[in-house]
Amino acid sequence: MPQSDGPAVGLNGRMQNLLPEPPATLLPVDPAAHAAAGLPAEERAARYPTSSAAWATLADQALADHRFVAAYAFARTGYHRGLDQLRRNGWKGHGSIPWSHEPNRGFLRCLHALARAADAIGEADEAARCAQFLRDSDPTAADALAG
Repeated sequence: MPQSDGPAVGLNGRMQNLLPEPPATLLPVDPAAHAAAGLPAEERAARYPTSSAAWATLADQALADHRFVAAYAFARTGYHRGLDQLRRNGWKGHGSIPWSHEPNRGFLRCLHALARAADAIGEADEAARCAQFLRDSDPTAADALAG
């Protein structure tokens, strides 16, 4: 039997991942999405501070107004709130966070806003890291938010 000197290679000539991917992480319904739907974003975030969707809306508004430091702060808050929720729902630091699952969108929107705000304030490494994290979470999210 020939001895292999390198990693396992699949039929397409690329490295083959022999470890199974973790299951997709699906967050529970965001309470602010329904209970506070008619409220201004700032009031939604104050009433539901764990809602990544509320923080994403604040970040998007600040980006639109060219208030990049505020956008960064709002997006960073929603990003960390989302990480907490992901971990509570079985996420181990990698794996799919599908855009198609509506409750995941708040976190993914915060991640996108954080990349944009970081880029706007000249934090290129953070902007690139967040953009790659978004694409790794779900390429569909990256495409939907870029357009």
